[in-house]
Amino acid sequence: MKALRSLLNRFVAAVLVLLFAFGPSFADQATLDDLFSRLPDASEDEAQRITESIWIEWSKSGSASMDLLLERGRDAMAAGEFNAAIEHFTALIDHAPDFAEAYNARATAYYQTGDLGPSVADIAKALDLNPRHFGALSGLGMIFEEIGRPEKALEAYRAALSVNPHLSEVNESVQRLEADLAGQDL
Repeated sequence: MKALRSLLNRFVAAVLVLLFAFGPSFADQATLDDLFSRLPDASEDEAQRITESIWIEWSKSGSASMDLLLERGRDAMAAGEFNAAIEHFTALIDHAPDFAEAYNARATAYYQTGDLGPSVADIAKALDLNPRHFGALSGLGMIFEEIGRPEKALEAYRAALSVNPHLSEVNESVQRLEADLAGQDL
């Protein structure tokens, strides 16, 4: 009986360690759900705070070392070192292949280098992992605009706005594209 109790205690201790180690990732989803539920009816100031909170949650990988790789990649992008950023984000993806923000960040870096194909592939993966990623949807809209596909750009922008209706630049893009496309009918 003592041996069984000892084994059970070790098992419970191991489960608790796992719960505490991975607990934030479970809490993140509940936090995100709450933030997204408040977003549609938020005032502009509140929406900005909620959007920032969503980005903060999306940036949490659940691992301090993976968060550091994300930070280093973002620092490299801010310094205009896009190839270095791609290397950091690729290392992050290698170690955390289910971390949507890693793909979104690398998609942005690829976009900055003009590598639209890899950027679109990473956006697709980010959206597969996180369908509410309005940043990835907005980026996809920008790429569609750049390659002369205004209808697809409008579709991507509208999808981003359906998730976060407070994206002012995306709203402006939608208005501009709707006006441009309406003018084509004449």
